[in-house]
Amino acid sequence: MDLESWEKLRKIQGIANYQFGENIGDLLFPSEVVITCSPSTKRIRHVYLNDELLATLRPKDGLFALTISGAQQILEKTRGEIRFKVQVNDESIPFVKAGRNVFAKHVIDASHEIRPKSEVIVVDRSNTLLAIGKSVLSGEEILAFQKGIAVKIRRGVDEKT
Repeated sequence: MDLESWEKLRKIQGIANYQFGENIGDLLFPSEVVITCSPSTKRIRHVYLNDELLATLRPKDGLFALTISGAQQILEKTRGEIRFKVQVNDESIPFVKAGRNVFAKHVIDASHEIRPKSEVIVVDRSNTLLAIGKSVLSGEEILAFQKGIAVKIRRGVDEKT
């Protein structure tokens, strides 16, 4: 690995550690990842592993938007012990898997570290991945509220690409 590639790898691992928690960068982005850059700005845009997109680096805030593959990798390697997870009840599972938003009344647990607009992974009671999205509320608000949208889902596991 040349110096430029190594620097890009360390940069994306550092961003992931900041955004998702300590050591997540190393777990999510091993040295085998392929990093693509914007042709015009030369900034990092996408991260692939084995030809599967794991995450996209958003230009607006410089943080990652996960894909289902990236979220699955995090869940598998951390055994579900992550700080940006929202757990939903059984009755909402089919809707969330289909890409529908998560309402606060359906949440049974949420990490207290979640802030509004945080990237979150939505799981069921057994930590099975259902969807990925962006929180609307903080983790404490998600648990306290009984009305309103808690997580805007970007992609459910059952959605067609």
